Amino acid sequence: MSTSVQRRAVTLLIGRWSGRKRDKDYKRGGISEKRAGENRTASMAAGSVSKLQLVHRHIRAFPDFPKKGILFRDICPILKDPAALTAVIDLFEEHVRNNHQQVDLIVGLDARGFLFGPLLSQRLGIGFVLIRKKGKLPGATVSVSYDLEYGKAEAEVQEDAVAAGQKVLLIDDLLATGGTLYAACELMKKLQAEVLGCMVVIELKELNGIDKLKLHNVFSLVQY
Repeated sequence: MSTSVQRRAVTLLIGRWSGRKRDKDYKRGGISEKRAGENRTASMAAGSVSKLQLVHRHIRAFPDFPKKGILFRDICPILKDPAALTAVIDLFEEHVRNNHQQVDLIVGLDARGFLFGPLLSQRLGIGFVLIRKKGKLPGATVSVSYDLEYGKAEAEVQEDAVAAGQKVLLIDDLLATGGTLYAACELMKKLQAEVLGCMVVIELKELNGIDKLKLHNVFSLVQY
């Protein structure tokens, strides 16, 4: 075999070997990246579960409050514990960033929605709007009446709080019969806002409040 032919053969073999090596390296890299992605997802899921468990441990029950026959779920221990409160906001933020990237405003319901809404709004870099009980807001307002799980009430929002077409998410501590959140959705409808969904810390599933909100997405951290 001539020297030139030998050189071409060696070059060809080296080229084939290099190509196979690149293919193997590419495959290994692809597998590594896939595994890394799976590990990150698993880690995030584990973190979310851990945060949910922390939140759950900081909710306590009081029977016959505010009247006989009602089992009241108390969130005060969450507010007392910085880690538990951070976990709540982390979980809400994760939900919003994964599902509602175009949200313009967080709308909080009187009064416990005010505890979580501003913190979430600050995290997201967007505004916060209050829905209050009748007679608590100055200036021109829009109002609706609604049924509570243990009575009746009326809610209102300032007329200029939300612009027509803005995308909003509603937040409260509890979904029971759904009356309060339904009223809030109706207020947003009056202002021609687009309700992307509702978020609560606790959902009392046996009261079927979600049925009243079936036209809207409802996200709850803890269910009883």
